[in-house]
Amino acid sequence: MTIDVAPAPSRGRRALSMLARALHAELRVYSSIGRAIARRPAVEPGGTGVGYHRPVLTVLVMFIVLSAIEIPILDLIVHPWPVVRIAVLVLGIWGLTWMLGLLCAMLLRPHAVGPSGIRVRNGLEVDVAIPWSAIASVAIARRVDEPKTPRVTEGPSGREYAERMQNETNILIELERPTTVRLPGIAPRGGEHDVVEVRLWADDPRAFLDAARPFLVDG
Repeated sequence: MTIDVAPAPSRGRRALSMLARALHAELRVYSSIGRAIARRPAVEPGGTGVGYHRPVLTVLVMFIVLSAIEIPILDLIVHPWPVVRIAVLVLGIWGLTWMLGLLCAMLLRPHAVGPSGIRVRNGLEVDVAIPWSAIASVAIARRVDEPKTPRVTEGPSGREYAERMQNETNILIELERPTTVRLPGIAPRGGEHDVVEVRLWADDPRAFLDAARPFLVDG
């Protein structure tokens, strides 16, 4: 059952939230490209990064290649109209840069398992930190949800937060107590939610579990 208990936000608040998210994503595009150039993954010292991009990598690369091919083709088509040509060129380069930034974000901002806890990530926006003090267990548990299922839902044990990849998760993090996670946007879809379980997709669930095990044992 879907959680939707917060009052509907006003149009003004929703517009401001969308503007802030757009600006944040735009800045993250360029910072992610910078990380790729510097070869500096967003993983704390002593931590391990585990990717989540494998199910969508081929499609994303295809879009990037097609966008790169499209720029000179459109430039030839609108060549007789300088104003249109410049506008199309700027939009084409911006779109290509944005998709490259998304790819770099997925590659350089993986899920991270480190001394401070687990960071659940997805693309340009999602970065949810969960400290070890709030984590009871980490296990491999594959689940396929219905398309368009919200990130936060009501499960058998309480509220669950799931960061899926193509509707699937394969890691289950059980929490010691209801823990607040903050998602992009405003309630009910975004904002703060108290959850008792976190599910996510990892390309290599065994590597994720192996990275988490020493911290769970030490705790």
